[in-house]
Amino acid sequence: MSSFKQMERTRLTFLGTGTSQGIPMLGCGCAVCTSNDVRDKRLRASVLVEHQGLRILVDAGPDFRQQMLRSGISDLDAILLTHNHKDHTGGLDDIRAFNYHQKKAAEIYCEKYVEDSLRMEYSYAFEENKYPGAPDWNVHIIDERPFLINGVEIIPVRGRHFRLPVLGFRFGKIAYCTDMNHIPEEEFSKLEGLEHFIINCVRRGRHISHFSLEGALAVSERVGARHTWLTHLSHQLPCYEELTAELPENILPAYDGLCIESL
Repeated sequence: MSSFKQMERTRLTFLGTGTSQGIPMLGCGCAVCTSNDVRDKRLRASVLVEHQGLRILVDAGPDFRQQMLRSGISDLDAILLTHNHKDHTGGLDDIRAFNYHQKKAAEIYCEKYVEDSLRMEYSYAFEENKYPGAPDWNVHIIDERPFLINGVEIIPVRGRHFRLPVLGFRFGKIAYCTDMNHIPEEEFSKLEGLEHFIINCVRRGRHISHFSLEGALAVSERVGARHTWLTHLSHQLPCYEELTAELPENILPAYDGLCIESL
């Protein structure tokens, strides 16, 4: 168990900052996909949050195994799912390794429709008499109301991903909102007083289910956090250095492996 878990700071590590196809995208030869800058190599979006003694993973997409190995993560207290799309749930079978080493079921927190989707996609994990070695999960149903994990309060933030309801999460003074193109007016009170605000941004110009660069900047200004980080980036945006140069000083693109902290 990391010694950091006993400290008062909240730490968030970006495990993946790419869109659903990652960067480089298969078969693409664009400047971003062929960039030699390691900050332009992006796995599917996910973060690790170390908060008040807990180690929490947000989303477990197809790159889950690679992200755990790359970051040296050997234990988790909880997994929060923002929604049910495959780039955010496609790695859940690999939780079997954590079941084995931690000798317990994984604690998964998600909305009811997400659990329903998991029951279809991973039916073998929910069978009464499971196949030996199948994933072992305890699923906890949440919504936009605050909830507790081992006595620690987590604040969900409701958003919309086109017509799909999704959740972001606030941990102390850090909030993570991915796969959204709308945040209801009543949810902005949950985003007051942030040190770090993380928001998805796929490209310039309107997108049907994600914030555009222009939209993300507008939401960032509304939230007023000290620092804003852009994630879930696609190859339709410039390379890291070029994008950084055109952004306001307090807004930066995140990249895989980046760690941010807040008291």
